[in-house]
Amino acid sequence: MHVYLSSVSRPVSDPPDAGPRRRRLALVSGNVVALGTVSLITDISAEMVAAVLPLYLVLGLQLSPVAFGVLDGVHTGATALLRVVGGFVADRFRRRKLVAGVGYALSAVAKLGLLLAGRSVPAIGAVITVDRLGKGVRSAPRDALITLSTPPEALGRAFGVHRAMDSVGAFLGPLAAFAVLLVVGQSYDAVFVTSFCLAALAVVVLVLFVRERPTGTAADGPDEPRVSVREAFGLLRSRPTRRLLLAATMLGLATIGDGFVYLVLQRREDLGLRWFPLLAVGTSLAYLVLAAPLGVLADRIGRLPVVVGGYVALGATYLLLSGPAHGWPALALTLALYGAFYAATDGVLIALAGPVLPPRLRTTGIALVQTGQALAYLVSSVLFGLAWQAWGPQTAVRVAAVAVVGVLVVTVLLLASPFRPAPRKVSP
Repeated sequence: MHVYLSSVSRPVSDPPDAGPRRRRLALVSGNVVALGTVSLITDISAEMVAAVLPLYLVLGLQLSPVAFGVLDGVHTGATALLRVVGGFVADRFRRRKLVAGVGYALSAVAKLGLLLAGRSVPAIGAVITVDRLGKGVRSAPRDALITLSTPPEALGRAFGVHRAMDSVGAFLGPLAAFAVLLVVGQSYDAVFVTSFCLAALAVVVLVLFVRERPTGTAADGPDEPRVSVREAFGLLRSRPTRRLLLAATMLGLATIGDGFVYLVLQRREDLGLRWFPLLAVGTSLAYLVLAAPLGVLADRIGRLPVVVGGYVALGATYLLLSGPAHGWPALALTLALYGAFYAATDGVLIALAGPVLPPRLRTTGIALVQTGQALAYLVSSVLFGLAWQAWGPQTAVRVAAVAVVGVLVVTVLLLASPFRPAPRKVSP
């Protein structure tokens, strides 16, 4: 199965002669904006918790780097296989919005679970698993809805806009946590309650404003047979899909996780604990500024060069973390490069994958890619925790920088040929 850029259905509601002119007037579809709004609110909720959790676990509960690495890996990878299940169910029953909604609701409920977990590390781990279960279930259906709402030449733009809106939430979340802690003191319960209220609001927005089948999208014809398990496994017989999955998994191995990055920065710069949540703000600000422009750039010059550039920024981030430079300029540059890494890779990698996958299996294929990355992230978090404990944070980060170089070489070899897009003119 060799399905490339032509495989993504265009909205048929636009007349043939009016399509390019009409698309000049709308940056992205209404469905992408609605999904971006849901992600924005959800990310405020999620980042409120994420901004204080490393501090609470490592400095409050005195977890070792290895124990934190296990919990951090669980935060993304423990429920990775359920991404594939959620993706397949969404494709088979053509209920991508419903499956995504279940995922958002699970994450909302998990915020209340943190209130009951107290200082019990196993209970906190269980709650984190439920939260990541929600993220794992919702991510692929959400991204599939974006790809099915967007013509192929604008996928980078659509994901850039969505991720930019998402990053607004990531920017505001730590600020909200910081504000709550300033008002109520070191009361993490207040952060968790506020986070739950916002997560519940995001579910309401999803129900009211996101459409299951965007107007004019012909990817899910009513007479088509349902997707079978055999057909889903058939994705792995496609050489481009296998290469993409292997590359995504390798890239996941080169990522050590936000919590570790911010803990290293906090120790290097000897930052006061009250400022710790604001480290994520710097990363999110860079992400917010760069996500949409890099998405458009990916549509113009190719998505693979932008993804590679993102991992170059990640390698530079690791070098700064382990290098001799200190002070606010070095701190600002580190956070800016880290945000650039996310802006160049988060949505662009899915935009790279989307056209390779047939529309009826789009959610399942995206879930496979995300599962590969999540499982790799689980491994990398544990390994980095072990390296920190054995060699110290500086040496562990240097090893991670070397890993980025090796992974980039493999990724370019895997993806350069089968994913080189044909030149297209993209409407400004």
